[in-house]
Amino acid sequence: MHSTSPSLVVITPVFEDAEASARLFAELSAIFGQRVYVVVVDDGSVRQPVELSALTAAGVSGTLIRLRRNVGHQRAIAIGIGYVAGNMSVAQVVVMDSDGEDLPESIPLLLKELAAADVDLVVAQRKARVETLRFKAFYFVYKRLFKILTGRQISFGNFMALKPAAVKRLAAMQELWIHVASCVLGSRLRVRTCALDRGPRYAGQSKMNFVGLVLHGFRGVMVFAEDVLVRVGIASAVVAMLALVGGLATVVLKVSGFATPGWFSVALGILALMFLQTGSLALISLMLTGVSKSGVHSQASYAQFIDCVEHTVALSTEEDGR
Repeated sequence: MHSTSPSLVVITPVFEDAEASARLFAELSAIFGQRVYVVVVDDGSVRQPVELSALTAAGVSGTLIRLRRNVGHQRAIAIGIGYVAGNMSVAQVVVMDSDGEDLPESIPLLLKELAAADVDLVVAQRKARVETLRFKAFYFVYKRLFKILTGRQISFGNFMALKPAAVKRLAAMQELWIHVASCVLGSRLRVRTCALDRGPRYAGQSKMNFVGLVLHGFRGVMVFAEDVLVRVGIASAVVAMLALVGGLATVVLKVSGFATPGWFSVALGILALMFLQTGSLALISLMLTGVSKSGVHSQASYAQFIDCVEHTVALSTEEDGR
């Protein structure tokens, strides 16, 4: 445990973006002063690693967690949340990106909403997106597919404010390692949204390409794999039943003499094929759902990914057992 209990902790992952993160530290210091404590997760940076001196130069206290390798944006956040939950006693936690698109001046708005007694977690919902047409089209399709497959609406990212209970719950959820936003949706926490503007990048360009965005979207759906399998199974069963009814209708038409030559065999063959395929898919989906529900879930320990932990101030106790 840390010898101090900061009232506000900001968790931010950084990958090859030392310049942008240094500006973020400076803005956090200007807005919150000594109140803020920054937990930086350096996600295996090689070319532009974050240095502890960047926090000191900005005038903020903090912890720098260096990972042994690059684990990805979502896992880096999971490691940061796991570290805070296990090693710090805090009043409020904010998760944000370090590139400037999550504005530090928006944090007080999140904390204001978080102060309500019936709220555990506040997420930032973008007022408008300044993105390419391809990204907007993909995001629109993704949100619709996500709603159809999971039955849930997703309209937020990683920028959020949490109470201590929410931090501990998310840290205990294996889904956090897959997709942060989907984990929040499945956490059953009391979530409130807050409409915020999106800022421009401080420096450099985004490391996320289109393939990475698609993969990120798939991972969001994976969190609700059981729900998706059940929905796919039900849809397949419905189509199989319709194919069976259609097949019986073709037999009736053939016996009644209304079928034209060749039509009966083609129609019946197509409907039989549909029945076999969708019926098999329904059975497979239900079997996979059972396996998923009965399987033993394993959660990776965040500590095994950490190379070293550095602090801007000395701790009164031995550093995290390392």
